[in-house]
Amino acid sequence: MMAKVKVRIPAPLQKVTQNKQEVVAEAGNIKELIADLDKQFSGMKDRLLDESGKIRRFINFYVNDEDIRFLKQDETALSEGDEVSIIPAIAGGK
Repeated sequence: MMAKVKVRIPAPLQKVTQNKQEVVAEAGNIKELIADLDKQFSGMKDRLLDESGKIRRFINFYVNDEDIRFLKQDETALSEGDEVSIIPAIAGGK
């Protein structure tokens, strides 16, 4: 079932979303969410997925502050009103 979810867009991807920091998408899971974002904002999928269709290693998705890597990854279910954050991993450190 499709759910309306709020998606927080990180600064590096905001040029794809016409500088919007938050957008609304309709999806039943993360995979469908990425497809819907790409339909709304052409080129989004290329930035989020690698050539094999998997979420890029340096992109993290959180559903209501839970890292989907510890849930069902791109099959993680979404419910009406969920908040999804797309977080590019920051490399570096000491």
